[in-house]
Amino acid sequence: MSDATRAVEAIWRIESARIVGALARYTGDFALAEDAAQEALAEALVSWPRDGQPANPVGWLMTTAKRRAIDTIRRAGVQREKYEAIAHDQDEAYDADLDIERIDDDVLALMFVSCHPVLSKEARVALTLRVVGGLSSEEIARAFLVPVPTIQARITRAKKTIAAAKVPFEVPSPDERRQRLAGVLNVLYLIFTEGSTATSGEDLIRTDLAREARRLTRVLIGVLPDEPEAYGLLALMELTASRFPARTDAAGDPVLLEDQDRTRWDQGAVRRGVAALEQATPRGLGPYGLQAAIAATHAVADSVETTDWERIIVLYEALGRIAPNPIVDLNRAVAVAMAHGPLRALEIVDRIAEDKRLDHTHLLPTVRGELLRRLGRTVEARKELERAAGMCTNDRERAVLRQKVADLP
Repeated sequence: MSDATRAVEAIWRIESARIVGALARYTGDFALAEDAAQEALAEALVSWPRDGQPANPVGWLMTTAKRRAIDTIRRAGVQREKYEAIAHDQDEAYDADLDIERIDDDVLALMFVSCHPVLSKEARVALTLRVVGGLSSEEIARAFLVPVPTIQARITRAKKTIAAAKVPFEVPSPDERRQRLAGVLNVLYLIFTEGSTATSGEDLIRTDLAREARRLTRVLIGVLPDEPEAYGLLALMELTASRFPARTDAAGDPVLLEDQDRTRWDQGAVRRGVAALEQATPRGLGPYGLQAAIAATHAVADSVETTDWERIIVLYEALGRIAPNPIVDLNRAVAVAMAHGPLRALEIVDRIAEDKRLDHTHLLPTVRGELLRRLGRTVEARKELERAAGMCTNDRERAVLRQKVADLP
């Protein structure tokens, strides 16, 4: 890869959201804006290595994308008024009279459109990574281990759905924004979760995807600096990512929390996470903030034994009240096992088992098998761990479960 090509990709990754957002505002057409921006990117990948990087790279991309949009409008025979509305400034330098606040609005509108509730979860994730994150279809497909045509189809369907639903390109009103912010945060959380706990394939952690989720969350905080739950989400991501260096061994196999070398935890990420949590705490912690507080409790402990498990139990109880979920209850059971022993935890897990929402995941039999092992109930433990291994879709995690079975007496 040439230096010019790397420069194109780096600038695109940083500036694509502003470019697509500005184009969408100019044209009033989200799909046209994204397509024109992609055409400008493709032209840059050809011309910059050949002719050299322009003095104003962002202005070059913006102007080229505008021209592509105008060409498309002209070919489509759209009304002359619309053409004239966006054509009059097509040759102006992008940064001649840069309105920072307006650009913030463009990026924020882009996030809310990409995460609009008319779209499926998969479509929201793919579209956000494409138009806000600046990732290519190939990069998104590689991150989620699906074929490129699948991602391309999701993005195409998403843009058609937005057009059919006549979703306006605008920042939602304050009331609507509060209602829809949870959806935006959820998309960012899903992207991070896929990167931090890969559900399939061989890699346990996909750091590039987790890193992109953190970057996009910082972008959101930059345009919505007064939203405590956005800080809570960033804190959760940073504190979770701080453990990445110790979560796998040299062979890439998972290392359990109690076996991790805590000197390998990324202290810079811990500090960033704690700082973000401090921004969220004075205004009250929501679901992401509470999870971040749990992660922070782990981060400040020197070992599993010195961890404040009672505090973690209380935080999980609070989380369960505001965001009821069997996974939350399962995690609370693990904390109870550490604080009070496996028998009390097993009682909680058996109650959770009555909730059929966890029937599709290996997590419940994994926890139950480990608790039974600690209680010396080997036959039952073997059955649960074998069931967990059969349900697990991540190759390395499955291998660990099978090794647990092999280690049973």
